[in-house]
Amino acid sequence: MKNRITSLFNIEFPIIQAGMIWCSGWELASAVSNAGGLGIIGSGSMYPEILDDQIAKCKLATTKPFAVNLPMLYPDIDKHIATIIKHKVPIVFTSAGNPKTWTKHLKEHGIIVVHVVSSLKFAKKSEEAGVDAVVAEGFEAGGHNGRDETTTLCLIPMVAEEVNIPIIAAGGIGTGEAMLAAMNLGADAVQIGSRFVASIESSAHQNFKNVVVSSKEGDTQLAMKNITPVRLVKNEFYLRVEQAYQEGASVEEIKELLGRGRAKKGMFEGDLLEGELEIGQVSGLIHEIKPASEIIDEIVKDFRMAIEAQKSEKFQF
Repeated sequence: MKNRITSLFNIEFPIIQAGMIWCSGWELASAVSNAGGLGIIGSGSMYPEILDDQIAKCKLATTKPFAVNLPMLYPDIDKHIATIIKHKVPIVFTSAGNPKTWTKHLKEHGIIVVHVVSSLKFAKKSEEAGVDAVVAEGFEAGGHNGRDETTTLCLIPMVAEEVNIPIIAAGGIGTGEAMLAAMNLGADAVQIGSRFVASIESSAHQNFKNVVVSSKEGDTQLAMKNITPVRLVKNEFYLRVEQAYQEGASVEEIKELLGRGRAKKGMFEGDLLEGELEIGQVSGLIHEIKPASEIIDEIVKDFRMAIEAQKSEKFQF
């Protein structure tokens, strides 16, 4: 497949693995890159020395391009950027902040910069900041999300109408059919998170992977919109947060309830009751834990079959 994204990243397939905290270390990133997609190391949960080690291991495990996801709210972001530059990581995905802050600096070191957005407004600001591409992420996505609740189906064509740089669709995408739908709406590629959480190489705890493949429609909910919106599995922790809201808890009380390390406790350590379990709505379509290479193969196969289906009588008018 050749298009603006595969050419920009020098990859075989326009499939990007999201850089998810606690779930996407070097094993997953290198496996996705080796399978023809773009693997991403999620640095948001890593101390500087951990990221340094993760990048070094990824470089040993693949000769293909890979990226690092860099949440701009991270307290040691300058150290992470120094590590990325030192290792000559070819691509960086920035998120949760102003793309103007680091884009110029990264590009001066020959790094391709992609920014993650949840609205047309910020897609346009990202283009003005000089990024090479944007990830437009719909409300269906897992993890931290936009407050406006714009779905992928609406967001992608809105961004495609007004932005000239390549667009990567994210949110609710886990199959080849969904990939084709996103590209029909104007995307050049897709970014997939939840499907890769349930992979052999994912660094998520087995308990969390099992929750993902057993999830049904309605098992997730966007929560804590007045603090930092995040889509969660409805476990005991989520229910206590919702009860606190119903009882009129203040922002400070919610933050105290949230505490520290909830995401690590749930996704990395496997505490299914008290941990924060971040996953997308598409988890209802995920039924099996597979190697990342098989996930890529399945998506590509289904994508090609969906293209052929579009030529059938069903789509003839």
